[in-house]
Amino acid sequence: MPRGKHRRPRNNQLTRRAVAVGTGGAALTLPLLGATQASAAQPSQSAPAAAQSVPQAAQPAKSLTYTVAKGDSLYRIADKYDVSGGWKQLYKDNRSTVGDDPKLIHPGLKLKVKTAEAGAAKKSATKSSAPAKPAGGVAKATQASAKTYADNLDGWIREALDIMAQKGIPGSYDGIYRNVMRESSGNPQAINNWDSNAAKGTPSKGLLQTIDPTFQAYHVDGTSWDPYDPVANITAACNYAAARYGSIDNVNGPY
Repeated sequence: MPRGKHRRPRNNQLTRRAVAVGTGGAALTLPLLGATQASAAQPSQSAPAAAQSVPQAAQPAKSLTYTVAKGDSLYRIADKYDVSGGWKQLYKDNRSTVGDDPKLIHPGLKLKVKTAEAGAAKKSATKSSAPAKPAGGVAKATQASAKTYADNLDGWIREALDIMAQKGIPGSYDGIYRNVMRESSGNPQAINNWDSNAAKGTPSKGLLQTIDPTFQAYHVDGTSWDPYDPVANITAACNYAAARYGSIDNVNGPY
């Protein structure tokens, strides 16, 4: 056959070919590589460095001077300012000012408080900043707050233990029950009008027989300020026992 200009030229096997891809009425020509030339897509080398995550530096500790008010306790102050190490660290930092008994702080006393800069924001956060409740269900916090307890010694101890767990106060059911039965036989209205505390005008009251100064100093936020309230009395007494003895579980006699 004679050679002509319409004869298709022979292609080299390594030469790139083109495929027509239908895009409506037009044709889009894409390069197609041979199998020996295919490779995985590589990440762009020009990605901005700012896209990489950079760990944030830890917030430095912040120190402030706090003036003790009536009804304050070291636990309450440490919780308010989110002190690292809790009331024990606060007491350690101010022992020369407070003295040997951490429960004996009085209005007007100046305390040095070390707190994280984010601590105040944490404590002042409003309900509007809380995460939204997931659709189709109830948040766990709502379930916990809706928990009910029997209005008897068993219920009072169990409610106190739940509050103590939230506040980091040690103690067990057996330790609380043992001391309650020795101190008041389970009577939340019990009062001692004959011992040395009563002679000083501060009789022991309630399930765990706390005197008013001790109850006020170790009162646990979220409970009643009535020393005869069973749960408030238990939590305050356990808070005091934790400070003095390590735990209510270590108390086996008058304290």
